[in-house]
Amino acid sequence: MVVFQLCCIAVITAICAFILKSHKSELVPLCLTAGGIIIFLFAFDYLSESIEFLKNFSETTGIDNQIIRIIFKIIGIGFLIEITASSIKDLGFEGVSDKLILCGKIIIFVVAIPVLSSTYKIIVSLIELA
Repeated sequence: MVVFQLCCIAVITAICAFILKSHKSELVPLCLTAGGIIIFLFAFDYLSESIEFLKNFSETTGIDNQIIRIIFKIIGIGFLIEITASSIKDLGFEGVSDKLILCGKIIIFVVAIPVLSSTYKIIVSLIELA
């Protein structure tokens, strides 16, 4: 049901943008941005449930909270880059959008280095136990 509602919002946004394109083309980016924000806000309820689950999961398993924070930071960077790049691409600046995505991937790699280091330490400790 939720997916259907999200699809309806997206279709309504696209139809409004299509109608505005022929009459008031300067309002099309505003229409697309508003629709994107509505879709994004619609997903916040599910995001809070996921955060609560991961918090309980990390407490149960004993995973360091710092690692969980880094993972959330990576996910947030990915979402923000993707939303911004899509908006820029919708405005017709595909080159800028592609460069933003590349820079986002580099930033995600740099932010993920502590997770990679932690994974390496766990693997080494498991090898030493054997």
